[in-house]
Amino acid sequence: MAPHWQGKKYKMVKSENFDEYMKALGVGLVFRKMGAAWKPSFELIKESDTKYLIRSTSSVKNVDLPFTIDVEFDETTTDGRKVKSTYTFENENKLVQHQKGDVDSTIIREFTETGFVATLTAKDVVCVRTYELE
Repeated sequence: MAPHWQGKKYKMVKSENFDEYMKALGVGLVFRKMGAAWKPSFELIKESDTKYLIRSTSSVKNVDLPFTIDVEFDETTTDGRKVKSTYTFENENKLVQHQKGDVDSTIIREFTETGFVATLTAKDVVCVRTYELE
């Protein structure tokens, strides 16, 4: 059976505590305002056994982020921060991203048949973003 996320595209329908999360990361006011307006669509695309691509599209910005499972790489985040990111799967439907930078962050995406929940944590701040199938 294929993972829940395979071949699917999602739209964000709810975001809780995102501004506080961005503040914890040290994101400035201008990027926080842009982030609040950003309602991205999301795809996770498997390119090979270990190589994946996250595609995030919106009216504000489009981002293609290639990564290899369990391999740390340099990432410039949408808000311009420079971090070292590592992605792992805890199971075929739970993708965990660790970002190391001035402030470390963890993003856990848990996929179901109908959508996914992204839990973003920085310092003691937790943000929850909910996505449904497009």
